Amino acid sequence: MFAVIKTGGKQYRVAADDVITVATLAGEPGDAVTFDEVLMVTGDRSARIGAPTVAGATVAATVVEHTRGPKVIAFKKRRRKNSRRKRGHRQEFTLIRITEILTDGAKPTKTARPKPERKPPPPPEADTESDEDEAKPSKAKSKASKAKAAKKPTKKAESPKKAKSKSKK
Repeated sequence: MFAVIKTGGKQYRVAADDVITVATLAGEPGDAVTFDEVLMVTGDRSARIGAPTVAGATVAATVVEHTRGPKVIAFKKRRRKNSRRKRGHRQEFTLIRITEILTDGAKPTKTARPKPERKPPPPPEADTESDEDEAKPSKAKSKASKAKAAKKPTKKAESPKKAKSKSKK
């Protein structure tokens, strides 16, 4: 079973458990979204085509994430006039997962999937003495490198032959 829905001025052919990218929709990741503009629904050997939409048909989905498309650069140049303009643009999208296709005015049965909980990072190790010991040598090394950088190389005295050749020119 699949359906054709209209959102964001475009039409999409969707089936259950499809993941599609559509124009930005309101809602946080994990929220449930319904699409009421269903243009066509197919089932077992039958198809219902709307005029313009199928009455009582809806498509339920959940928001997976909000993303941005690739950067598009608009560069305009007018030759021989030293006129250039460069502008960039990234389109915002919403990634959605189709949960079910409903007909005859049915309500969505599946609720939005819960957000996955993040595991807290592991606590830092209790070995503070070893951290301090490691930090001290690195400070000593940095002081030594600063001292080397402060010394400037001395110039060698020029040989008398080179000095004479410079004065002749």
